[in-house]
Amino acid sequence: MPKIRPVCDVWHARGFVELFCRGASGAVLAVALSLPAWATEVTATDDAEDRILAHGYSFFGDLSYPAKFEHFNYVNPDAPRGGEISVWAPGTFDSMNPYTRRGRAGRFSWALYESLLEASGPFGDSAPADVYGEYYGLLAHTVEYPPSKDWVIFHMRPEARFSDGTPLTAHDVVFTHNLFLEQGLPSYAEAVGYRVINAEVLDDHTVRFDFREGISRRSLIDQVGATPVFSQAWFEETGARLDESRLETSPGSGPYVLDGFEINRRITYRRNPDYWGWHLPNNQGRHNFDVVRVEYFADDTAAFEAFKTGEYTFRTEGNSRQWAAGYDFPAVARGHVVRAEILDGMPPPATGFVFNLARPMFQDRRVREAISLAFNFEWTNQQMQHGLMSQRQSFSQGTRLEAQGVPEGDELAFLQDLGELVPQEILTEPVVMAHESSTERLQDRRNLRQANRLLEEAGWVVGEDGRRRSEAGDVMRITLPFSSASSSTLESIIETLIQNLQAMGIDARSQKIDPAQYTLRSRERDYDMVFDQYISFMDVGTGLMQRFGSEAADDVFNPAGLRSELVDRVIEEALMARGPDERDVALRALDRVLRWERFMIPVWHNPYNWVAYWDIFDHPEELPEFAVGALDFWWHNAERHQALRAAGALR
Repeated sequence: MPKIRPVCDVWHARGFVELFCRGASGAVLAVALSLPAWATEVTATDDAEDRILAHGYSFFGDLSYPAKFEHFNYVNPDAPRGGEISVWAPGTFDSMNPYTRRGRAGRFSWALYESLLEASGPFGDSAPADVYGEYYGLLAHTVEYPPSKDWVIFHMRPEARFSDGTPLTAHDVVFTHNLFLEQGLPSYAEAVGYRVINAEVLDDHTVRFDFREGISRRSLIDQVGATPVFSQAWFEETGARLDESRLETSPGSGPYVLDGFEINRRITYRRNPDYWGWHLPNNQGRHNFDVVRVEYFADDTAAFEAFKTGEYTFRTEGNSRQWAAGYDFPAVARGHVVRAEILDGMPPPATGFVFNLARPMFQDRRVREAISLAFNFEWTNQQMQHGLMSQRQSFSQGTRLEAQGVPEGDELAFLQDLGELVPQEILTEPVVMAHESSTERLQDRRNLRQANRLLEEAGWVVGEDGRRRSEAGDVMRITLPFSSASSSTLESIIETLIQNLQAMGIDARSQKIDPAQYTLRSRERDYDMVFDQYISFMDVGTGLMQRFGSEAADDVFNPAGLRSELVDRVIEEALMARGPDERDVALRALDRVLRWERFMIPVWHNPYNWVAYWDIFDHPEELPEFAVGALDFWWHNAERHQALRAAGALR
């Protein structure tokens, strides 16, 4: 029989000397091995093969929660259930299928579906929210794999059901996997179809995936484990396609079901009392609201006015001007609305003004650097954001992975090993930092002079008519579209950038367009520059290739269309890292190289989550590091809600 061992032993199998398990507190624990009765009955193609059997998965095997944990540490397992929470969404929607590029999907339309391993809650917060890179069984109760991670077997919960009462089985898992390959995004099909060479139903509640030899084992088990599972019977009976825009939804297996919607007005999700998984430890103290409602508004201004009157009850604030000066309405003064700043443990998204690198003028790095100098963070922060923001520098801002100074030690050795791919200045000069600008005036003369020099070196010279032209006589033109649902603060900041570009002799203009048109133009990369974001990273996975890799340069996830052999190579090396230290060295180098490429102008970040809510909710005293969790593990306070109703403050 194959030897089966708990996940605690995985470090030893990978050549490390430590043999330990970590409990929920992070302390080292002595572990008594207790396997389920069926464990000795698992079969394999190689009976001598060593195997790992676990209730969850992390790449290096360390799981914070033990096999028989009762609930996540940060929840209130006795939280009352009931009531409603409501949020807002901008613009419009015309589809309830989030897995197609066609149409504009309704917010949280993915919330109905579950996966073998839980990566996040139905409304998007990470789960568990107090650890990073750990995945615990949801539709699957046990994960089985060899130390080589050449394959994985998921042992599924036989009690799992779709919301229509039909069983959820391994057949649905394999059907969904193939559906994504055949009808999903091309980038997904290319990446996963290459790496996953086989998906096989072993029996109704057991599914196996085999992975290609000679590739990184990163983002394989967690990729197939975190893919949502659809009902094969529903798709076959209806003839629906994954890549079509539609308002009809397939039955999911999650704690919420779609209760109803009004196009472009609202969507309502209702907690399913017959949900199959209420008994799971993952779900204790979570999914507490009977109803989650989404209200749609044309723009942030309309949404804020609606919040003041209680049309919806929970708001995440992204407008610094509004946060500083807008919350002086009566409900705040009376204590009916609560404002809170909640520290965000995640590195901020890599937000900024992104260059479309398909435009010939932006293929010159000097041009990108010159255009970057037109953005004045310091002035806009003081004048338009009340000094509340910090300058973003890194793709891993504030973490151990943020590149610093000149590369040294292991990072320098890593970069040197890449040979001639690495420009000498990356090895010898400090990491690229966002430029400093004057707080006294929008147009920083020193920066504009430097920008002019760079543009002239690149062959873009200002003519007698004041316009900047190439040697061929082409005028430098830049169009920057943005959504009409954007905040007024963002709109104003975009205009300051346009003003400075015009002062440099560039024919620059912004375009305010409706959300649907903006979505279409973003997908088709119909812009010169755009305000957008890339993922930040705290770990390595093949998602890095899908965001920054050359093969994905034409995909919506890579708004710059970045193609860099150096970036590709650094990601490849990171994917093959043999331990946490090697991984961190490679990711610091990746941060350094991405910043050197200058494919986006970094803007601001906020170390806090700003939230405002009507005082009808409670939450655990200690919130987890990686999520606010309002829709996940907060709960309704019926007594306070009734008091606000009695006061005529809230319906």
